[in-house]
Amino acid sequence: MRIDDYQHNAARTLGDADLRILALGLCGEAGEAAEIVKKHLGHGHDLDVDNLAKELGDVLWYVAALATALDVNLSQVAQANIAKLRARYPDGFSEERSRNR
Repeated sequence: MRIDDYQHNAARTLGDADLRILALGLCGEAGEAAEIVKKHLGHGHDLDVDNLAKELGDVLWYVAALATALDVNLSQVAQANIAKLRARYPDGFSEERSRNR
């Protein structure tokens, strides 16, 4: 599935969402994903990849919803982000380049 197709399909379930609620929802879902990783790394749980993937889907929905509310295509967001990363790390990421950029 192309990312803009996902955004279009996700928008069907958006309703009358307020930017504040969408932003808080994104934080909440990202927190749920982080909680799964925390339990794996800090509490010795097996990594629940299936549940983590579901939470990442919820994160993606909120990112798409925010982009829709701002009238921005996710493909534009993705392209701009890659351009920013290429400018910041033209030879790819490294810890040294991160510290000295």
